[in-house]
Amino acid sequence: MSNALWTILDNVRIQDLLDIVIISALIYVILVWFEEAASRFVLVGIGLLGAVYILSRVFELYLTAVVLQAFFAVLLVALVVIFQEELRRFFERLAMWAKIQDRAYGSAYHKDVDVITLSVINLAQKGVGALIVIQGDDPLARHIEGGTRLDGILSQSILDSIFDPHSLGHDGAVVIDRGRVAYYGCHLPLSLNPQKIQDRGLRHTAALGLAERSDALCIVVSEERGSMSVAREGRLVSLPSGQELKAILEAFYAKRAPKKESRPFSDLMKKGFGKKATAVLLALTLWSVFGYQKGSIRRDFVIPVEYRNLGTEWMIEGERVTEATVMLSGPEQAFRLLDPQTLKMSVDLSRIGEGEQSVELTRDMVKIPSNLSLEGINPDRIPLTVHTLLPMEMPVEVVTEGNLPAGYTLERIDATPPLVKVLVPSSLGRKGFKIRTESIGLGQLTQTTTVTSKLLLPSEVRLVDSKSLGVKVTIFIQPSPLRLPLKQSS
Repeated sequence: MSNALWTILDNVRIQDLLDIVIISALIYVILVWFEEAASRFVLVGIGLLGAVYILSRVFELYLTAVVLQAFFAVLLVALVVIFQEELRRFFERLAMWAKIQDRAYGSAYHKDVDVITLSVINLAQKGVGALIVIQGDDPLARHIEGGTRLDGILSQSILDSIFDPHSLGHDGAVVIDRGRVAYYGCHLPLSLNPQKIQDRGLRHTAALGLAERSDALCIVVSEERGSMSVAREGRLVSLPSGQELKAILEAFYAKRAPKKESRPFSDLMKKGFGKKATAVLLALTLWSVFGYQKGSIRRDFVIPVEYRNLGTEWMIEGERVTEATVMLSGPEQAFRLLDPQTLKMSVDLSRIGEGEQSVELTRDMVKIPSNLSLEGINPDRIPLTVHTLLPMEMPVEVVTEGNLPAGYTLERIDATPPLVKVLVPSSLGRKGFKIRTESIGLGQLTQTTTVTSKLLLPSEVRLVDSKSLGVKVTIFIQPSPLRLPLKQSS
């Protein structure tokens, strides 16, 4: 047992530790998210299926593993649809994390608790309806419609004036954030759970609707009954007195306020220790099943060969080797992450010489992951015959086919430009060759015509200007002179 453990520890890489840390953090976030989500039983079901899938991989139950793998692909889409609101909240919190750290404002919340509590009690005693939203860590902009920005210091008088029945904004909600009245007269989203509302009014429905979509604390004063209610975390609770309201407000603000004596490492370990330990244990289990590199296997790949840095004054004669086989070895997990389409042999020809030669294929010509080893290359050398290209100016020969219609005479044919600059192998330059155009038909021409014709180059010849693939050909045509019949002598 100890030998096996030491073997595993000896094979652990820095990348494996980073894998475990990242997966542990993701699992912890998922556990926290499902703890706050309404359908916690989904986590239990997914966990059971995940355990069955891992066991099927361990005991090589191929059919079970394939079916569950396909099921998880469908389940992922289903979860995105079912929990789209919770997922949106999660990513909003993730994006706002840095700002959340600055939102707490210390012991100042005690004054806010007293102001809000006294205002709500006073409104309830007067039978004045009210809806107060205290923003948490989640942004509320996408949930709230309408409203007027106020950004005033929180006080009992300002709340009394806003919810005065003669005020224009008394039917809407007030949003309080960090001791200030940010907005008033706002419209909140309605709850989709009518069974939780029962016989309560629209204010309660709106308060519960926002509490289902964010972590805000919503306080409702019923205009008909003069009662107080609080909506938070998807629940609506009636409050018998102001003491319960004050306790809820103090707990809400205390959660957002920073601790006076903070010990980062100690707090990090103690807070949510059970979920963190579970996340690490699950990450280690997943790594041992999917990530632990148990042994080495070998696989061959046929990859393309590309040639680079060949100067314009050089040319490779004959056919090039376009493919090579590389033999790679490494753990099976590394091959699962490898995309064969990314493998290629890159041959640098910047130091090539003239004549027949062979280029050795080496490991640095192939980019492979660090956890794979290159065992061999076939072929290990590539034969090349390289010639120097000489600059030359060659005349353009216009090729025509057919004859002009009867009654017309071909005067001449001009090519523009008449000469083209080309790069020619030294061997071909001594033999001589011509630069011809594509064939131009004369059968339908009855007047002087200019056409653009493509140049047909030998495979070994290159144009100095690669854009000049064609020339303008002007065909000069004249009507044939009429011939009078000869007069016979008597």
